[in-house]
Amino acid sequence: MPTEPSVALVTLGCTRNEVDSEELAGRLQQQGWRLVADAADADVAVVNTCGFVEQAKKDSIDTLLEAGELKETGRTQAVVAVGCLAERYGADLAAELPEADAVLGFDSYADMSEHLRTILDGGSVTPHVPRDRRTLLPLAPAARPGAGTVSLPGHGQAPLSQVAPASGPPVLRARLGEAPWAPLKIASGCDRRCAFCAIPTFRGAFVSRQPDEILTEARWLAERGVRELFLVSENTTSYGKDLGDLTLLERLLPELAAVSGIERVRVSYLQPAEIRPSLLEVMAHTPGVVPYFDISFQHASGPLLRRMRRFGDRESFLGLLGQVRERLPEAGVRTNVIVGFPGETEEDVTELMSFLEQARLDVVGVFGYSDEDGTEAQQHAGKHPEHVIAERVNRVSAWVEELSAQRAADRIGQCVSVLVEEWDPETGEVSGRAEQQGPDVDGTTTLLAGGHLEVGDLVRAEVCDSAGVDLIARVLEGRQNGEDRTKAVTGAR
Repeated sequence: MPTEPSVALVTLGCTRNEVDSEELAGRLQQQGWRLVADAADADVAVVNTCGFVEQAKKDSIDTLLEAGELKETGRTQAVVAVGCLAERYGADLAAELPEADAVLGFDSYADMSEHLRTILDGGSVTPHVPRDRRTLLPLAPAARPGAGTVSLPGHGQAPLSQVAPASGPPVLRARLGEAPWAPLKIASGCDRRCAFCAIPTFRGAFVSRQPDEILTEARWLAERGVRELFLVSENTTSYGKDLGDLTLLERLLPELAAVSGIERVRVSYLQPAEIRPSLLEVMAHTPGVVPYFDISFQHASGPLLRRMRRFGDRESFLGLLGQVRERLPEAGVRTNVIVGFPGETEEDVTELMSFLEQARLDVVGVFGYSDEDGTEAQQHAGKHPEHVIAERVNRVSAWVEELSAQRAADRIGQCVSVLVEEWDPETGEVSGRAEQQGPDVDGTTTLLAGGHLEVGDLVRAEVCDSAGVDLIARVLEGRQNGEDRTKAVTGAR
């Protein structure tokens, strides 16, 4: 085996997984591994899987199978499954998937280098045995800080021997891309008990990162060219509750926005029942915090939401959106909804579609219900046949597509701030994201007369057209570029 073995991290699923992969990459790089982008060029392919819903599980298994084929055709010697699917199914997944040389859970991350070397040397590593991670920490959030040594991927936890007291906490992370934005994990786990969701069982109870750790990582990212921080967690509105201060996020946001080099801060994963007026005020009036609200509604029928073990209804959600738009009339709002939940009636679907029409949301992800192992809803009566769920998904998706396109068209004439993310040297096309557009899933903005721009520039532009959820905007005079970049985002509101 070469002295510097190579490893590729293949990441599936959400931006939280991206943070976890970059932490793993940082650990491995520190311990003598060479990071490569393509699994075919690596001695070991580490697949960071997603286990959220049925389709995500299938995608993860397909990716592991494809990586396994590289052992026959490329230099790849081993394939290792990590991430949510591995944590959730462990030894069962290993038994069903011999193409994977190891299936490792979150508790293995700190020792990942040793495990991978063992595998390359011809040894074996015991597959992960799943357990309910909610039981690993005290039930009371206030008792969690400092309780035990529970592995929290993406929190940058380093062994005590690696911490130099005089230099402050180290950042265990290596960037796996060059995008001018990066996810930054502020918490892990969830204390909610939504009937359809298994995430708390394999991600564990809610744990906030300490503010100084988050700020240290933010500065580290800024030093590496990141211009936008995308704050991620399973439930951002709970940040600070286990640290004894539910207003901690309101104090953290201005500090993050003030980090040198950071132009924008984007907040994600907000629970509607936990959004406080004080948080709205800070998000609305802090320079650099973009007018973007990722709110998890899931449905709009009150009775069905109670069956889901959630709060709210159409009227209360519209009231919340009214509070947002009272402060930020041009705010971007996205959400996800589930259709076909057990017991959902046609009246419930009508209520949802009525809400979506009134809500004027920028982007809506529509998911069909599927049973998730270990959830309350798995035992519910009133299950719908697959063809009924598929029909409702198609119907609501078509409605959402029409409404989202209209919402984008309504933005024609608005002034937006766009972070440049791509430049095609062949066509000269420049594109990026406006404040109202989150990474990967919320559409893009194509910039006209933007051929002189560079990736990472933040420019003001006027929306002149739209295509579906995507915007087309003309760069305005007085734009910010290169050394002259400032927090122009506030000037665009």
